[in-house]
Amino acid sequence: MRISRLTPWAAALAAAALFAVPAAASAGQQRTTAPESPTAAAAAVDPYADYYASAQGKTGAALKTALHNIIKTQSKVTYDGVWNALKVTDQDPANSNNVILVYSGRSQSKATNGGGVNDWNREHVWAKSHGDFGTATGPGTDLHHLRPEDVTVNSTRGNKDFDKGGSPVSEAPGSLTDGDSFEPRDAVKGDVARMLLYMAVRYDGGDGFADLEMNDKVNNGSAPLFGRISLLKQWNQMDPPDAFEQRRNQVIFDVYQHNRNPFIDHPEWVNSIW
Repeated sequence: MRISRLTPWAAALAAAALFAVPAAASAGQQRTTAPESPTAAAAAVDPYADYYASAQGKTGAALKTALHNIIKTQSKVTYDGVWNALKVTDQDPANSNNVILVYSGRSQSKATNGGGVNDWNREHVWAKSHGDFGTATGPGTDLHHLRPEDVTVNSTRGNKDFDKGGSPVSEAPGSLTDGDSFEPRDAVKGDVARMLLYMAVRYDGGDGFADLEMNDKVNNGSAPLFGRISLLKQWNQMDPPDAFEQRRNQVIFDVYQHNRNPFIDHPEWVNSIW
């Protein structure tokens, strides 16, 4: 599959941002074109306005419910299928033979996936024990929270909640860990937050899996909870979505699951809900 076919959306986003500037040059200048409809104006600013139409104007629990109803419509991949999908979603933009490891930041050959010490494997950012969903098709295979990571680093992270502080993580520069928490490197703090918040909206207990929710604690163990929400909200703001994360969201939408992570498209919705 050629990834370059999927990337023109980025140019469209940039163009949309440029055309969001009002057309009138000065007060009193005569309008020479027909007024743009509100729907057309919204689409020019947000290329996914139609996708999120039922969520517009909502806040709090109503927004969360509306987003759940939008993103629950998705195709699903098998756990084996995740291997090949991650080779596409997390491809190194500078080297199409490699993937970028989420906590390590290392570019590594796609062919080195497996269980060996220096291989990369499938990291569940929402640890699968938090809600006991394992690798079941659904939350256990949802690409919006599955990322490539070094086997050793993945083991170090384990099922820990996210918090600040600890000792440096070998093979993951900038990441820290202690007995009950893990702090990812700065460049993906927002990515981690938005992946967890997606999961809390997507899985609400209505499809045979646990109702995944956020709290402000660590040591959540096997409860279907993840923390700390106060810190994740800060990370969402300090590390906004970048081109890699946006492209990843688009590839998952276009090729695999056909649903989106709304917090990549609209990071401001995090504070509207939590």
